Amino acid sequence: GRPAGLPRRAMPLEAVMVCMDNSDFTRNGDYAPTRFESQTDAVNLVCGAKTQQNPENSVGILATAGDRVDVLITPTTDLGKIVAALPKVTIGGMSDMLRGIQTAQLALKHRQNKNQKQRIVAFVGSPIAATEKELETLGKNLKKNNVSLDLISFGEVEENSAKLEKLLNAVNSNDSSHIVEIPVGPKLLSDVLLSSRIVNDGEGGGFGGAGGGEGFEFGINPAEDPELAMALRISMEEERARQQQTEGGAAP
Repeated sequence: GRPAGLPRRAMPLEAVMVCMDNSDFTRNGDYAPTRFESQTDAVNLVCGAKTQQNPENSVGILATAGDRVDVLITPTTDLGKIVAALPKVTIGGMSDMLRGIQTAQLALKHRQNKNQKQRIVAFVGSPIAATEKELETLGKNLKKNNVSLDLISFGEVEENSAKLEKLLNAVNSNDSSHIVEIPVGPKLLSDVLLSSRIVNDGEGGGFGGAGGGEGFEFGINPAEDPELAMALRISMEEERARQQQTEGGAAP
């Protein structure tokens, strides 16, 4: 049965695969310190948020560039294992987003807990090679198999916009899939995501539904997870300091 003491209003139970873009494009320093490092922070945030929202959520990670799509870790509830997998990602080659998402779908299909809803969170930081038609077919297939898709576009936002829109429209049902486009600017990817529905919203509610996370910063109870709460607070404060420095020198 369910462990005692679980909050009644838990977030949706999910199995999540995070697709990272580890292509050569992510060496670019237009997002501080680089696209890749900014993305890694954001992946950490997404994984932490998902495991926080429901203790039975599982998260896995794959990398979409290189010789082949590399599944670093299949969905697990162990945040320590997830975080330990991240440094193993190496940068190189071109990203195959289409195959990455298909591989993620396969990993979710084999999830151990079939009660978990399936979600893919895909980071896209390089030009998409697939055609709009291929992406539309992919989206329809995901929708047919009840897989939700969250897209985080950075680095090549304008170039990928039309393709990602097609993909999102094909997969979206009941507003369960989302896209966040993050242009170059003073804000870190993770800070933009903090206030986005990808991190803050399962189905309708914030962290933990109405009663769960409302009173807490970032929706995380510091008593339950002091380290995560602290890490998020530090990253927010660093971001504020950075913004104050760039005020006035902001992007045109």
